Amino acid sequence: MQQYESLKSFTREIFEKIGCNKFHAELAADVLLSADLRGVDSHGVARLSGYVRLWEAGRINSSPNIKIVHETPSTAVIDGDSGLGLVVAPFAMDIAMEKAEKCGTGWVSVKNSNHYGIAGYHAMKAIEKDMIGMSMTNASPLVAPTFSTERLLGTNPIAVAIPTENQPPFIADFATTTAANGKLEILQRKGEDAPLGWIQDKQGKGSTNPHALKEGGALLPLGGDRLHSSHKGYCLGSIVDIFSAVLSGANYGPWVPPFVSFLPVAEDLPGEGIGHFLGAMRIDAFRPAREFKSHMDKWIGRFRSAESVDGQEKVLIPGDPEREMEQIRLKEGIPLQEKVVEDLLELKKKYGIPSNF
Repeated sequence: MQQYESLKSFTREIFEKIGCNKFHAELAADVLLSADLRGVDSHGVARLSGYVRLWEAGRINSSPNIKIVHETPSTAVIDGDSGLGLVVAPFAMDIAMEKAEKCGTGWVSVKNSNHYGIAGYHAMKAIEKDMIGMSMTNASPLVAPTFSTERLLGTNPIAVAIPTENQPPFIADFATTTAANGKLEILQRKGEDAPLGWIQDKQGKGSTNPHALKEGGALLPLGGDRLHSSHKGYCLGSIVDIFSAVLSGANYGPWVPPFVSFLPVAEDLPGEGIGHFLGAMRIDAFRPAREFKSHMDKWIGRFRSAESVDGQEKVLIPGDPEREMEQIRLKEGIPLQEKVVEDLLELKKKYGIPSNF
């Protein structure tokens, strides 16, 4: 187990070593460690070495000039200048909230960015201001549309965060695939098979091989197959791709740059970098905030009291498992896979980080 504060401090130092200023390094570390705290281990410090390798390959700008390139009173397009998505996306969400303060809602599409961590982090920023937050991003093309063997979409997550009065907030944060690639990476480290419905081989047949992606296979849209409505997951992933990239001028579909540095970036790119889409809606643009939050409490309370199938498993509200995991990990520490520890130790040695994690 690793303590949150020491792991965050180490992560911050690594980001500073690759050229981030103190504010950006602190922010990037906060976004990354929020994933580990919430139990989304595939998007936390396990990806730190990946960001560093992208920087070493010249694909991440550690001192970006993030700017608005087009706007209306309630919308904006932001150029992330190839910066860390961990830094670019919070900047964009702040703009969305500023516009919502003035107009009731604010919508920001981002181009020329990189992987931005967990979608939920950015959506949750809005809760502090009595706003509903939305966040989505496209990602490396690893997903085959229903009936295809080609990898044309990313895991393309969607997050929605809704404030409450006394209940914990409603936080939905999910990939539009049956499972994210990071979960396959965890299975690979553990030497375990993938559940059927997560992935297909290069012929388009269902597979349990967690290495199938490296052998020409593809992740499957949410649902797994047509019988279980994978076409709906395909639709959701497509919506994220269009909102995040076609709308902003980022790369979309098979042209999205891969997260791993050893794979080449496609030629004849239609846009710039990776794209995100973020939104904020002021609750009192619709009804009094306290009144809404009181009804959200009632909504949540009723769903919590729903009769369960076996009388034992309680009905959960989106965000419950992550919130409970955060409380546990802040107290007991964050578990790291052996391979992740090896990667972090290699970074520690390479960049001469004096502190331990």
